Amino acid sequence: MTAPSPKVLIRLGTVEDVETIHAAILRLGVHIGAPEEITSTVEDLRTYGFGEKPAFSTLIAEVGGEFAGLCLHFPIFSTWMGRPGVYVQDLYVDDRFRGRRIGERLLRRVARECRKEGGVYLRLSVDTDNETAKAFYERLGIAWSSYEQVQKVVGDAFFAFADASDDGERE
Repeated sequence: MTAPSPKVLIRLGTVEDVETIHAAILRLGVHIGAPEEITSTVEDLRTYGFGEKPAFSTLIAEVGGEFAGLCLHFPIFSTWMGRPGVYVQDLYVDDRFRGRRIGERLLRRVARECRKEGGVYLRLSVDTDNETAKAFYERLGIAWSSYEQVQKVVGDAFFAFADASDDGERE
């Protein structure tokens, strides 16, 4: 007779988890083949996730007291729907715990929490080359949006954009 597998515990991340959260994000960057894109630090996450005005929340999954995964998310709002939603920035499940529906559990928990606050939708972005993740989300009913494309401006280009005057000249 085999022993039952340990139960999955999902809990709210705390400031004590910040190093674990950052390490998971770094592993996620390696997993998708873009570790150089991650410039955040443990201190950034501590400041902006657990400081005076938190910019995000994190759910942590544990199995037998071990870190198994996380879902980092924040509230968003749709002017078209007139309702709030949630944006999932990072979903990560450690390789050792894949296949146990931990990612699904984390996403469903985030969706339930959003719904309790009046939310009606969940959004996320998927790396264009991550076919496994795309298939996972499709299986859960989280569909690709054919009418939207993510646009972004970062780094020096962002600072130049933010510092330019309304007429395009620098202030």
